[in-house]
Amino acid sequence: MSWRSERIWVELIAGSRKTSNFCWAFILFLGSLGFLLVGTSSYLGRNLLSLFPSQQILFFPQGIVMSFYGIAGLFISSYLWCTIWWNVGSGYDRFDKKAGIVCIFRWGFPGKNRRIFLRFLMKDIQSIRIEVKEGIYTRRILYMEIIGQGAIPLTRIDENLTSREIEQKAAELAYFLRVPIEVL
Repeated sequence: MSWRSERIWVELIAGSRKTSNFCWAFILFLGSLGFLLVGTSSYLGRNLLSLFPSQQILFFPQGIVMSFYGIAGLFISSYLWCTIWWNVGSGYDRFDKKAGIVCIFRWGFPGKNRRIFLRFLMKDIQSIRIEVKEGIYTRRILYMEIIGQGAIPLTRIDENLTSREIEQKAAELAYFLRVPIEVL
């Protein structure tokens, strides 16, 4: 999602609050809870899950392993729910011709560096670069080359843009910023 005028371009960046992350966190939570309940059932000798007869599972070693996987899954699920709650990776890119400034803002994990804010002068932008890595998992990433600073990614790694979409986005941004496009 973006907003544009003659002098300002604002691109909103989606973070962790995506449908796929909600689904994975929920599935992982339910699966790990099931593993933990089966492991606990084998220890207690009682059936805590009516769908699965846990009397057939011995506590040592199967019950211990299932409990371990259940606890590990709950930790990973909690991590996913926290990244969704904090919306890690969300933010915006703002290109302001009037002020001659580019601002890049992202939310990170809680702590000292929760807010990631980068500010550059537009005159320091060298080019817009498209990097394409072909293979089993094709990646197309858009970068902004800053003189003396290196490359700043403008698209997320998991943002699966087609070649046409990324080329169009790069062309529009390069035209707006009046810089060349590089393709790697």
